Amino acid sequence: MTLKSKEDYPLILKVSDIQEILQIGKRIAYELMDQEGFPCIKIGKLKRVNRDKFFEWLDEQSK
Repeated sequence: MTLKSKEDYPLILKVSDIQEILQIGKRIAYELMDQEGFPCIKIGKLKRVNRDKFFEWLDEQSK
């Protein structure tokens, strides 16, 4: 498995990107996207995440 860098991901992440980055399943990814403080963008029923905001959030979680 080749690890991707932050810049290898699109500017707007889908749930499948979140799954890949965090190595989690779809259900857990959607639960995470519903948590308060997670940088989720809701467009109708679609859920997307700004790549840079996601990686900022991820850095904050490790503090």
